[in-house]
Amino acid sequence: MRERPGWQTGLVTSLNEPSPDTTPDPASDTATDTSSEDAPDSTPGAGTQLSALAAARIAVGVLVDGGVQHVVVSPGSRSAPMAYALAEASAEGRVELLVRIDERSAGFTALGLALATGSPAAVLTTSGTAVGNLMPAVMEANHAAVPLVVLSADRPDELRGTGANQTTVQPDLFGEQVRFAVDVPAGADPERAIRTGLSAATGAFPDLPPGPVQLNLAFRDPLVPSPGEKLPAAAERQRYRIGTEPLIMNLPPASAELPERRTVVLAGHDAGPVAEAFARAHGLPLLAEPSSNSRFGPNAVGPYRLLLEHFGPGSDQPIERVVLFGRPTLSRPVAALLARADVQAALYQPVPVAWYEPGRRTELPLESLADLADFAGRGPSTWLDTWLLAGSAAQHALDRILPEEARATGPAVGSLVWKHARGQLLLGSSNGIRDVDLAGLPAPEPAATVYANRGLAGIDGTISTATGIAVGGRQETTVLLGDVTFLHDAGGLLLGAGEEQPPLRIVVLNDFGGAIFDLLEHGAVREAGTYGDAVERLFGTPHTVDTAALAAAYGVRHCSVSTTAALAEALKQPIEGRSILEVRTDRQGLRALHARIKEAVAAAVGGVLAR
Repeated sequence: MRERPGWQTGLVTSLNEPSPDTTPDPASDTATDTSSEDAPDSTPGAGTQLSALAAARIAVGVLVDGGVQHVVVSPGSRSAPMAYALAEASAEGRVELLVRIDERSAGFTALGLALATGSPAAVLTTSGTAVGNLMPAVMEANHAAVPLVVLSADRPDELRGTGANQTTVQPDLFGEQVRFAVDVPAGADPERAIRTGLSAATGAFPDLPPGPVQLNLAFRDPLVPSPGEKLPAAAERQRYRIGTEPLIMNLPPASAELPERRTVVLAGHDAGPVAEAFARAHGLPLLAEPSSNSRFGPNAVGPYRLLLEHFGPGSDQPIERVVLFGRPTLSRPVAALLARADVQAALYQPVPVAWYEPGRRTELPLESLADLADFAGRGPSTWLDTWLLAGSAAQHALDRILPEEARATGPAVGSLVWKHARGQLLLGSSNGIRDVDLAGLPAPEPAATVYANRGLAGIDGTISTATGIAVGGRQETTVLLGDVTFLHDAGGLLLGAGEEQPPLRIVVLNDFGGAIFDLLEHGAVREAGTYGDAVERLFGTPHTVDTAALAAAYGVRHCSVSTTAALAEALKQPIEGRSILEVRTDRQGLRALHARIKEAVAAAVGGVLAR
């Protein structure tokens, strides 16, 4: 065991064995390079050692018994024993396999499967660079506490460090990003290591949140079944759909003995329905990010981030306290609120979390709702009404500004996607999720379960994550993302012949570049003209990709719209199989649009609060 800083005490171990003298390594492990001049492995004579396939069958059995329902497989030679053992288990109906030729896509697909099912999902790769391609998905799983199981095949010990083809240092390759890492030597029984890994992945260890693990499995020739062995007779797999419908909770009304306080409930990513229930029970305004799964109900305020300055220290009703559920990730106004010296803040944390280290945030962590209730108090009689009136005024201002644009804009697209999404909704990082946060009107009840890769908020792997969510949740799924995010994971559109085609609608807001930077300081630099075309080239990253042609290349249906009316009509259509809905727009006026929105909201809210 190795101590790691902060909350994360990772477990790293190795199952040691003697290193017999043998000859260099055999065939290459990638689909594109299956020949090698290396000599085959020699098989040591130790009778107690398991064959590669015997060890793999044990590994698969333990994985399935430990709750792994899906394994995403990338092709390779060194991982062949696991592939054959998984094929046997799949034929028997014990596990579901997905095949992806790109390991990065495979990793994010497994991430999506784990998100949708709540169960550990595994990804299998061969040795070498294949394992390194999983790093982005592992990093996201680390910070988002997702039980992702990395099954990395490796060379036996006698071939490591010899220059054998596709051999590198794989044990503990992911370092601090995994909860547990183990190196299982060729011929060793992997059962104990895998059981420990699954326990770490699912959060079974005290003070250790769920998260990714690496099981590095070395295999020695022969890597294929013995002559005469064959797949078992096919058995129909009993498929269970995990209940991922949006949830609503109820809590008893706050005690009248609690003090009155001007508290707001801030629901960050993955807060869950408890945040909405708490706000409702205490008569407090609810400021909920889209991926909180709390953005609904009578207390939810839509464009809340534009209202925070109206409840600052110099206002008639300044915010006194904040109770935080989940992880706040989206806006600078929220970060500024939490940084205010005059505002006390508490964080509801009933279980260990992966997104911060203890002592590194200023909020008071509280484990029970009773303690949180004592901290929050209950809202004064006019507190919630004031927020709801301000929120309504802000929403009306938005509704006046957005139709003024002839073409669809980000906020308008976010509003419509939020309104029409059913089943499951994945919001890509960058502007998409922020557009929904600004313009997505909270409904009385939630209509979709919302996901987002907010662990590290990267744009990579979004299409693959959405595919995993759609397959795992077994219901219609919508993903909203920008064109740069879409292009970053265009390879995630590739599904091999015979692979499951999930019900997935991919809504691409295509403004032919990276619009988010125009809303940051870089937009002001571009407008000033002091850096010429550098900002546009280096941050705007303009492109001329034909999305329709790209969709056709991957065999995905494509439709293009440019107005909100056409988008609304397209979103009403049922989701059948995979499709790309491209919304063409112009990012050049985006900074000015947001300035007009802010000005209109400020005027409307100021008028309401002055009464």
